[in-house]
Amino acid sequence: MACNIKALSLNHQILSGTTVERKMGTASAANVSVVPETVTKTLPASTTLTIKAPQPERLLIKTVDRKEINHGKFGRFGGKYVPETLMSCLGKLEAEFNLVLHDSEFQEELTTALRDYVGRETPLYFAQRLTDHYKNSRGEGPEIYLKREDLSHGGAHKINNAIAQAMIAKRMGRKTIVAATGAGQHGVATAAACAKLSLECTIFMGATDMEKQASNVLLMKLLGAKVESVEGAFKEASSQAIREWVGNLETSYYLTGTVVGPHPCPSMVREFQSVIGKETRRQAMEKWGGKPDVLVACIGSGSNALGLFHEFINDEDVRLIGVEAAGFGLDSGRHSATLARGDVGVYHGAMSYLLQDAEGQILGPHSIGVGLEYPGVGPEVSFLKETGRAEFHSATDQEAIDAYRRLCKLEGIFPALEASHALAFLEKLCPTLANGTKVVVNISGRGDKDSDIVFQYKPHSMT
Repeated sequence: MACNIKALSLNHQILSGTTVERKMGTASAANVSVVPETVTKTLPASTTLTIKAPQPERLLIKTVDRKEINHGKFGRFGGKYVPETLMSCLGKLEAEFNLVLHDSEFQEELTTALRDYVGRETPLYFAQRLTDHYKNSRGEGPEIYLKREDLSHGGAHKINNAIAQAMIAKRMGRKTIVAATGAGQHGVATAAACAKLSLECTIFMGATDMEKQASNVLLMKLLGAKVESVEGAFKEASSQAIREWVGNLETSYYLTGTVVGPHPCPSMVREFQSVIGKETRRQAMEKWGGKPDVLVACIGSGSNALGLFHEFINDEDVRLIGVEAAGFGLDSGRHSATLARGDVGVYHGAMSYLLQDAEGQILGPHSIGVGLEYPGVGPEVSFLKETGRAEFHSATDQEAIDAYRRLCKLEGIFPALEASHALAFLEKLCPTLANGTKVVVNISGRGDKDSDIVFQYKPHSMT
């Protein structure tokens, strides 16, 4: 069927108070309450929902009722802010997701694919020279380990989720997969999974991203995917992929690679990426007989970070550190630091922190790491910020470039520019840590795709 753009805009409104009711036909958005005497102002169809409300009291994660994060709600974040036409489709997807979690045959098939096709488990590598680099004048400093997701099939963590969701799509009888990609890593992973499972595949990608990540575009095409150029970047590609899916709900499957969107999409991606943290716990016990002290991961929308963090959320003695893209600087207006500079709103079907202006219009993000260029984060990441369980920092383009070059020279490993943001934060973190502190950095992807960008990079003024 033809897709109406207004149907995808989710009828956003700005409202007074701290809660909101949005009506779609006769059904209201799930898990959203109503404030009496609410004054509404209808905005253009592309507008996000902006909530200007006092910040809730910060909570320790252990005090949060676990029921609050069921059904796609993480505190006030998440939910299903979608047209009524999508509710049934999302309900079927949620039911199938819940089935496969407890289906021994599916789990065995997935375990085999992760081992024999993806190449898991990935190493937890002790970076000796990087560790030595951060030792102080007394020869003391933290021990740095790298979780080598860059060694997964396709060169990134994205395949963990892509293969699992492609298996679900096939179980549901879907013949066509649609997806959106930024840096191309999710696109490559999805194309590979579809080739393996004999599924048709269409990948939407921003025109500017296709130019920057030409090698990944070629890989997607070699894997049999149809790559569609979209004017703009990843957020525009995501919108177009959703439109394509909505137009063919009965035969197509939208394979999201990020922890954003309406429930159950964020929970599915996090679940299938959580293998990263589970392996890390087991490998740490084998290597030094304990847990990591600090986990560090870059933050775009949050899939690789949650993949590492989720296993340790209830271990309050483990620090969780996410590093966003500061671009040209937090005050430059050209960054992707949603948690540092964003507000709460609704975009692509869920409530989370977003980059938006005073009128609720989405701001264009920027990062030299194309995979971090998204104007929001997932609802669970938003929840971790609001509860204080995780801490969030940022690194500039220049700092990421420096970190990329540093790891190449010291360890012979070329990290993706996205992961280089996490590595960059070690410059500030390591001097504050006690001798022998065990730090694990998630190397979410391989950086050969970024070599041209690094070679051609020219520093920009951040004033």
